[in-house]
Amino acid sequence: MAKEKHTFEYESYTELTDLSAEDQKLIKNAIEAAKKAYAPYSLFSVGAAVLLENNEIVTGNNQENAAYPSGLCAERVALFYANANYPEQSVKSIAVVAMKNGELVKTMASPCGSCRQVILETETRFKQPIKIIMGSQSGYWIVKNAKELLPLSFTSDSL
Repeated sequence: MAKEKHTFEYESYTELTDLSAEDQKLIKNAIEAAKKAYAPYSLFSVGAAVLLENNEIVTGNNQENAAYPSGLCAERVALFYANANYPEQSVKSIAVVAMKNGELVKTMASPCGSCRQVILETETRFKQPIKIIMGSQSGYWIVKNAKELLPLSFTSDSL
């Protein structure tokens, strides 16, 4: 039997101003998107902002439904919109934030497993890593690509 340990790398920052101007703008867009989320059941509003290769920013937010599985996460709303409306534009980065009671949550809210899989598929589609930026009251984290968040991932190579 062999044992292996999987680790991942990330950058962490305390203040928004520690991020690049481009990343700050993306976080601010994600916050504005979260404010518009439809989250009457969980009261957990999530916003995502996607930066495309042409520097267009596309946003999305979580859309809940009384039949819980019928809702959709902010990351997938933004990525599916980007891929549907800008099919030739690769995604450079995505910023994700979560809010409760009108304020950023205290600790990082990272993309769920389904969203990680969609981010990975978008990377695979365009053969380009997507930087993932996550923000909260306690700081900001940057991961260089979806594989960092989704080890042992399932891709088209698995088929």
